[in-house]
Amino acid sequence: MPAHTPAPDLYRHSLRLMMDKDIDAWVALWADDAVMEFPFAPEGWPRRLEGREAVAAYMRHYPDHIDLHDFPELRIHETTDPTTVVVEMRAVGRLVRTGAPYDMTYIAVVTVEDGRFTSYRDYWNPLVLQQPGADFVEDAR
Repeated sequence: MPAHTPAPDLYRHSLRLMMDKDIDAWVALWADDAVMEFPFAPEGWPRRLEGREAVAAYMRHYPDHIDLHDFPELRIHETTDPTTVVVEMRAVGRLVRTGAPYDMTYIAVVTVEDGRFTSYRDYWNPLVLQQPGADFVEDAR
């Protein structure tokens, strides 16, 4: 098992900021040249964001669409690379516009260097977009 690294702590802190709806502070956790990827993104959704500003633009209105309440199933796995973690999690909350429940599962491969996210591959579940009440998707793209 690798020695404890700051990546798990940074990731947990980022989730607290998301629940607090502090997107500016969340974006500040990203390196200037960071890359965020969505390998399972359906057509019409971004697959790759390059740079902190692109991540900021993508996330700016997130709290207007999704009100996160908890991450009840969070598992952070440290890897043999001390800068990289693999995260399994479930996010629950509600969709702001409709009040419908939000329940999404994710797997993420996250790299942290010098206390900032540098790479984030987010394998979110696109099947949630097909569920009733998921009409937030038009505004969230």
